[in-house]
Amino acid sequence: MSLPATIADAASAMRRGLITPLELVQACLGQIDRYESTVKAWVSVDRERALQSAEKATQELAEGRPLSHLHGIPLGIKDIVDVVGWPTRAGATITSDAVAQRHARVVERLNAAGAIILGKTVTTEFACFDPPPTQNPWNARHTPGGSSSGSAAALATGMCLGAIGSQTGGSINRPASYCGVAGLKPTFGRVSRAGVMPVSFHLDHVGPMARTVTDCGLLLAAIAGHDPADPASSVRPGIELPDEQASWTPDHPPRLGIVRKYFFDSADPELAELIERAVALLVEQGARIIELPLPDHFADLHAMHRQIMAAETFDVHRRVFAAPRAGYGPRMQEFLAEGAAVTFPQYQEALRHRVAFRNAMQRLLADVDAIVLPATPAPPPDTTTTGDARFNSPWSHAGVPSMSFPCGVTRDGLPVAMQLVGEAWSEEWLLPAAEWCEKRVAFKAQPPILAQ
Repeated sequence: MSLPATIADAASAMRRGLITPLELVQACLGQIDRYESTVKAWVSVDRERALQSAEKATQELAEGRPLSHLHGIPLGIKDIVDVVGWPTRAGATITSDAVAQRHARVVERLNAAGAIILGKTVTTEFACFDPPPTQNPWNARHTPGGSSSGSAAALATGMCLGAIGSQTGGSINRPASYCGVAGLKPTFGRVSRAGVMPVSFHLDHVGPMARTVTDCGLLLAAIAGHDPADPASSVRPGIELPDEQASWTPDHPPRLGIVRKYFFDSADPELAELIERAVALLVEQGARIIELPLPDHFADLHAMHRQIMAAETFDVHRRVFAAPRAGYGPRMQEFLAEGAAVTFPQYQEALRHRVAFRNAMQRLLADVDAIVLPATPAPPPDTTTTGDARFNSPWSHAGVPSMSFPCGVTRDGLPVAMQLVGEAWSEEWLLPAAEWCEKRVAFKAQPPILAQ
């Protein structure tokens, strides 16, 4: 049999004894050997440790001791997340080579679930704006996005079956869209950030990336839950898997709100048309579409979000790296200077706006399962930028969950994605809605590099 491409399929095949974790890891390492010199998705890969972990997982599964659906699944970890034995360089030249002495909480939870860590994936400098070395597997002349670019590109080329990313503006959903994979930014406080290099206390989210909505849900179930080491961590319980098949698909079509003003009106025409076609397909299959207005307080949203992010990023670097200093990239230097100029009254105003906008989103979402939108304003642009986060940053600002998955390909052969946004803490019904939609758009395209 051919090796499965998704976590859910791999877990099922391993339970039936059709494949082993060792075979999965060897297959991923083979993809790394084949494509990494071109794609540049990884900061480091520890083959020996991964193979040893795979042999252990193979033995455990053979003895009938599965830990979870992630047992034996090979993953990549964004290089702002601490993993014992590796430095956390965060895509920067001024960080230390000292190796982490303890795992970030998300890594602890993945290890407890039996997952296998292959290595650290590339991020943009300090998970911000300077373009990464990673290439987009669909077309090297176009950006893979930022800042979880390595995680997205590694998934798109089969180098791993799942990955951990982070989002402060649009750094899970945007690179996932640009690279033709799925990404889930959870509710703020759902996943611990302990052991993760910060960008912005009020905006940082850690979340899963994978090839399907189902796989993102499996990863979220493993990493979600309260952690007293993160002051923003919610005491709400984690995510429960729905059944033995690990599928969230509902038995009825979802009710989807659609906000055409701004999100469709300002989008690239071809991309908007592809999303409209996908929405029409969902309607044909029984989804109910409800037209919605822009939420209250939207007009000032992007300015308020940027003020929080800039001020808090400057504060992090002022304390940790005595910013500004030599060694930062040009966009990072500009952003730190911008953060230094934010006054306390401006910062307070932005925080008040964040609360008001989150409440406005709760009101807007009251009668729908989710809002359906394009994941990005346009297909991936050239490599001088990491792309435009303005279709993602509203949900980071509000702290509500956003799930993106590919749904079409442009005439130039670049993937585009649909994005579903739900209420805070609604992952257990956002995931079913997204899975239902994903199965009906039935995206099957692959990056051209895989045919070479």
